[in-house]
Amino acid sequence: MNSPRRIAALLAAALIGAGALYVIISTTTRGPASESPTSLQSQPAALVPPGVYGSDHLACHNGVVVAISHPAAEAGLAILKQGGNAVDAAVATAFALAVTYPAAGNLGGGGFMLVHPAPGQGAPVVFDYRETAPAAATPTMFRQNDSPYRPKSVAVPGTVRGMALAHKRFGRLPWKQILQPAIDLATGGFNVDPYFAGLLNDVLSSAPKAAELQRVFAHPGGGPWKAGDRLVEPDLAQTLQILADQGPDAFYSGPIAQAIVAEMGRFGGGVGDGPGDGLISLADLAAYQALERQPLTTRFRDLYDVYVPPCPSSGGACLIEELNILENFDFQKWDRFSPELLHVMTEAMRRASCDRARYLGDPAFVQIPPKLTTREYAQELAQSIDPNKATTSRDLSPDIPVAPEGENTTHFSVIDKDGMAVANTYTLESTWGARIVVQGKGFVLNNEMRDFNLFPGVTDSAGNIGTAPNTIAPGKRPLSSQVPTIVTQDGHVLLVTGSPGSQTIPNTVLCILVSTLDYHLPLDSAVELPRFSHQWLPDQITFEAPERYPETVAALKALGHTIVRTGPLPQGDAHSIWVDAPGDYLGVADHRRNSRASVAGY
Repeated sequence: MNSPRRIAALLAAALIGAGALYVIISTTTRGPASESPTSLQSQPAALVPPGVYGSDHLACHNGVVVAISHPAAEAGLAILKQGGNAVDAAVATAFALAVTYPAAGNLGGGGFMLVHPAPGQGAPVVFDYRETAPAAATPTMFRQNDSPYRPKSVAVPGTVRGMALAHKRFGRLPWKQILQPAIDLATGGFNVDPYFAGLLNDVLSSAPKAAELQRVFAHPGGGPWKAGDRLVEPDLAQTLQILADQGPDAFYSGPIAQAIVAEMGRFGGGVGDGPGDGLISLADLAAYQALERQPLTTRFRDLYDVYVPPCPSSGGACLIEELNILENFDFQKWDRFSPELLHVMTEAMRRASCDRARYLGDPAFVQIPPKLTTREYAQELAQSIDPNKATTSRDLSPDIPVAPEGENTTHFSVIDKDGMAVANTYTLESTWGARIVVQGKGFVLNNEMRDFNLFPGVTDSAGNIGTAPNTIAPGKRPLSSQVPTIVTQDGHVLLVTGSPGSQTIPNTVLCILVSTLDYHLPLDSAVELPRFSHQWLPDQITFEAPERYPETVAALKALGHTIVRTGPLPQGDAHSIWVDAPGDYLGVADHRRNSRASVAGY
């Protein structure tokens, strides 16, 4: 892509990089000189060090799918080439990820899909398929020493109904045709990449008692998985074929639902012995519904319309609040990694995260103040930021008692030749969720109940939150930080992005928006730049590469900030799309988690 905007952006990148003692590197770079692709592939999946991150990018005109898994991105692309639209391709990608990236891609989890129709075809829509608490759930059902891998950690899954609702509203191709790529991948198998091989080895070694997980995912020849080995999933293929033939309701009734409920009676996840303590019933599954919601939106800098999911996505409300605060500051006088900019962004993150704890939850159960996403409230918060001093998080929230101290998600982005765009983020909560594979069905269940505030009234400086809006209740959706995001200009999609990363998610997206919208950096450079986050508690900035900005770090510490290196994982995994003009697309795959993350387009 050699548009005038991109050329200007590249020049801006060089100037900003030089001002921050930073040089934008080639997008094919995987890491510093000491981190060759070979050495990265040999490292455990969770131990890829922070530093200089790379990306892959692809310019094309007819459609793009960007995801952490190459086979899943290719599955979405195949559907685009068959005449499907962006929603068809997104559904195909989501089901394919359940096969090729089951540590986060899923049938047994939930999330949010944001759809921006093609120009002139209607307003953006959010599909909320967040999991729900079973009818038997109670606010005090967890104890401090409970394992996260118990059956009672499993919430009612929403992914299948969410994909079905989006397809019913916007899909062009038949449901059965859209599921076929995932069925083929599960039936015929696929070659695992180095990152996924590491994830398989990690979970198999850490959950030796999880019998069904071991049966489904252990290497057929014994020993550890290696890059290039082939994983075949016949049980999951059969489950997907049932969903293709009988429709999405087959997940919520009949043999699949009965198998989920039976799993609740086993002590899953490979922890301990005795009967299971799961709560999901056939009635819970039959009652589950995905919801169509109106997105939250703000007009940033009077140029860009930003669309995000509403609650129970706290990430959407936080991102809108942060953007509205930052509008009160002139970034033109600051370099991209100046202490002034990072200070202001940190204080915006701190205030939005504090409001998250104080106010946000499932809107069916909690009255959320409308002021949180208004410019008037943001101006009030901006005026409370002292340019010469860090705010203390406890001083920001004297109304929230703080006790003394004692991730996994994936995002993908899609756009089609007509300009319809999809940002989808979904999760199992922990990596591999509850580590419970439904017997004979081949899919992993979430441990999403742990995304509620588990211990009412107990909030501590380590980051455990016990405020009332997100406590457990039957049928309630746990608060989520997921924030699939679409930015438009003059009614046309400009940017599609999102990320995993728990409470860092809105701040990852904020870093990308500031880099692209305020500093006009090309998207591949924006994705590669180091990220930082502040989540109110613990009261600290996590920063991916503090040693590369010693003067900025020293200045921030002088203002009273505490800074720690991000880790052990890097911050986020933002697979994104930039639109220079209608039909002029740049897909960018973030390599923070997987150096084989893929852009598929034509």
